[in-house]
This record gives sequence, C-alpha cells and structure tokens, in this order.
Amino acid sequence: MLMLLSPAKTLDYQTEVSTHEYTQPQYLDEAEILVRQLQGLSPNQLAQLMKLSDKLAALNLARYASWSRPFTPDNARQAILAFKGDVYIGLQAEDFSPEHFEFAQQHLRILSGLYGILRPLDLMQAYRLEMGTPLTRLLGKDLYAFWGERITQWINEELEAQNEPFLLNLASNEYFKVIKRPLVRAQIIDTEFRDQKDGQYKIISLYAKRARGLMARYVIEHQLTHPDDLCSFDSEGYYYSAKHSSTERMVFLRD
Repeated sequence: MLMLLSPAKTLDYQTEVSTHEYTQPQYLDEAEILVRQLQGLSPNQLAQLMKLSDKLAALNLARYASWSRPFTPDNARQAILAFKGDVYIGLQAEDFSPEHFEFAQQHLRILSGLYGILRPLDLMQAYRLEMGTPLTRLLGKDLYAFWGERITQWINEELEAQNEPFLLNLASNEYFKVIKRPLVRAQIIDTEFRDQKDGQYKIISLYAKRARGLMARYVIEHQLTHPDDLCSFDSEGYYYSAKHSSTERMVFLRD
C-alpha cells in the first residue's frame, strides 16, 4: 500500500534532525525548470502570483535565489522533517525510529508543486509553490499542465516496482488533482475524516489535515499493507464508519 500526502507551507530548517539518512530527489531537472522561471520575477510579481504579503514574497524570492544543486545536508533537509504544517503535526516524524523511517521511505510519497513527488528522506531546499499556482505568465500553463501525466507515471512505476495493488490517498484535493485517476494502475482508496459539530459529522479542515498525518503515522507504526487494516485506526478518538464508507472511500468519524 503506497500512501500519498500533500506538502505544507510551514517549514522547519532550524530543529536538529532526528536521522542523518537521506536520499536525493528523483526529479530535480523538472524542479530546476520551475526555479529558473521563478528566479526571474520581481518581489511584486511573486507576491501577485502567489498572493503573498511583501514580507513572504521577499522571503521566497530569496529562497529561489539561493536554490542550487547539488543538495547536501548543509543546504537542504529531509522532506518529512522539513514540512511542519497540520498534517505533519499529526505525523510527528521527528520521533520516528530507524524502522519507521525505513518503512515510510518505501510506502509514503509527498506530492509537491516544485519537486513533483518526494520520498520522505529526499533532501529538499526550502520553497513555496502550491500546486494551484497559475504559472500561465511564466510557462504558458499551470502546474497541473506542467506536470501533466508525469507524476501519475512515476507513481505507477513505484506501484509496479513494489508490486503494490493499493494507493492510499491522504492528500488534499488540490494536490491529488494532479494525479490522472483513470491512469493509476492500482485501486485508489480515498479517505475522509469528519468531526461531530452541531449534531452533524462535518469535515473540519484543520482537524482533517491533522487526521491525515495521524493515519499515515498509524500505517507506518503498525507497518500496514492492506486497506482492510485501516478499519482499526483509532488515533485521537477517530473510528471507522462502515455505514458512511464505500469500497473506494473510507470514512472515519470522531464524536
């Protein structure tokens, strides 16, 4: 079972890393094409493109200006430890054991607007480039068109190499849209996390993001390989609801 997560806007490049194992991103040539385009923007252009404040635009322009190859532990950090948004608060990869990192490296992939797809231990230089960014002024297309079928192809190669029949979607809609669903050569298992509010079960974005990380951690800790094993997921009060689920979508509730 291969899992997909979204990246996060919040990054951490200060905390000491909990593993010194690392790998190189597999699709740096494509990332460099995007970086070179972004390096040519002014702070105002970047702010408008990404809808950022002047301060954040300046920060990210500086990040792109300093982006360079090769990636080393001195200028980059493992992706699973660099991201620090809500999903990664649930994942808590900073306290993984070596066995956890090893399992995650095989079974977890992180979608990225800049890097396409990352393995957990792939070194990553700091960036901000959401998958929905309209890059029409730069490349005559948006990021979905830029990546085209490439990310789907790479995922299929992973699934085939590992003989994996299931793809567990723990990514947001914005990021999973880059996947050409009909072309995926595996059964896609979507997930949904709902919290009780005002007498109804609703998707609350903040909690749902954290829950995706919690589930990824649960799979890694227990080394699960089949969707049926997810029915026992019970982190932080969530439980599987057969009533609300289907063969293609697993729904988890929390009272």
